[in-house]
Amino acid sequence: MATLKLTDVRKSYGKVDVIKGVSLDIQDGEFVVFVGPSGCGKSTLLRMISGLEDITSGTLEIDGARVNDLPPKERGIAMVFQSYAIFPHMTVRENLAFGLTIARAPKAEKDAKVSEAARILQMEHLLDRRPSQLSGGQRQRVAIGRAIVRNPKVFLFDEPLSNLDAALRMDMRMEIGKLHSQLGATMIYVTHDQVEAMTLADKIVVLKEGRVMQVGSPMDLFHEPANRFVAGFLGAPSMNFLDVDVQARDAREARVANAALEPIAVAHKGRIDGAASALLGIRPQHVQAAEPGTGMLHGTVLLAERLGSETVVDLRLKDGSKFIAAFSEDMVLEPGMNLDLSFDPAQAHLFPMAAVSREVA
Repeated sequence: MATLKLTDVRKSYGKVDVIKGVSLDIQDGEFVVFVGPSGCGKSTLLRMISGLEDITSGTLEIDGARVNDLPPKERGIAMVFQSYAIFPHMTVRENLAFGLTIARAPKAEKDAKVSEAARILQMEHLLDRRPSQLSGGQRQRVAIGRAIVRNPKVFLFDEPLSNLDAALRMDMRMEIGKLHSQLGATMIYVTHDQVEAMTLADKIVVLKEGRVMQVGSPMDLFHEPANRFVAGFLGAPSMNFLDVDVQARDAREARVANAALEPIAVAHKGRIDGAASALLGIRPQHVQAAEPGTGMLHGTVLLAERLGSETVVDLRLKDGSKFIAAFSEDMVLEPGMNLDLSFDPAQAHLFPMAAVSREVA
């Protein structure tokens, strides 16, 4: 397999900068997921790695060799697209073998590699069918199998599951995870679906407007977001943010409050030195219902969604701001009910307002 190194990689279309100086190290055998909102540059970055897009400036290295000017077929990379990109007039066997046929590989080698890919993907019984006879998940397996037979250094996946329904997405997500375990391959995967990112990745790269916001393991990013954008992007339902006044602080903690929140001390990790105001981030899953009159937050129920194992509640706090709580139990809550909430301040996050303003700008 392979290592990849991107050093200050940039992409511009005329005067429009799309990728704005990305530097990244990807280790041999890692499963790396690029995630971010639509238009953040994740697919463009993937296409630059594949060679389908030119690199305006910066350096891309694969196994220590600079490959900026190499054509796609010489980079040792295989790409799986969202649209499957398989030939409707060919059987599954012919689709899997297509790249080897073009390369004039010996028949014995071709047959062996096709059989091995079919075995790995459990599709031996589909080899003589045409794409029109396959489900969406089976077609995506064919696209992945065509990548496997090339024995690439790096697998690239560009939102491969977005055309599938929810049940198939979950099945194929598990298949791709098992495939990575079997092959031990270096894989880079682009998605806007944070569930795919959190469940598949060894390392997540969060992108916004062509810049890297944070790189780390899924749990590192979930529990220790570097900024308000990462905190709000990862997690479902999204993190709540409350405007708070910083009443006092020392080297480790700040005492904060607002019209809806009782004064509490929150660890700030040095982020709010000198700040007079901040955003307090609280994940919906970290909130518990409290006895009336004893909570840190006081709200009125707007909507309650009972999902069986979880109840997601939309509330309006007493200062007028909206808040979402996710309780890990089935609860009967009616609109208009008053609800007190508590949470562990150690699980909350503080972001200085000045930094948030720069981030938005």
